[in-house]
Amino acid sequence: MVVKPTLVKRFGAAAAAGALIGATQLPTLAQTAPGLWEISGVPGAKLPVRQCVAEVAALARFEHRGKACTAKVLKNAGSSASVEYSCGAAGFGHSDIDVITPRSLRISTQGISDGLPFNYVLQARRVDDCPKNTTAALRH
Repeated sequence: MVVKPTLVKRFGAAAAAGALIGATQLPTLAQTAPGLWEISGVPGAKLPVRQCVAEVAALARFEHRGKACTAKVLKNAGSSASVEYSCGAAGFGHSDIDVITPRSLRISTQGISDGLPFNYVLQARRVDDCPKNTTAALRH
């Protein structure tokens, strides 16, 4: 799978973003693995987005990818977790993550982004390892 340059450019800032959940462990996601994830339900996208994800927990703040945020884990039990996060002037969010299988997640997210409300559900599915030539990965 070749990652389209526009996607790498669009998500490239995410690789340099500050920590959100990286230091906060989510045992709920312990069986999931970094890699190439296909994400459906992205607002404005007609097709699923394929993204190299270095830290699966970063999917909790998909709306604010590339922003420096702080987060708090509200719930981490069994196959589900809840996270709230704040990104300063860029906004804030709350995400509920359900692990369907180690390769399939459901992420319900809502909040405020750049002064506007958002509320949507993502389906994330791990489809492969990241291509070796990928320079950007969703990491927080």
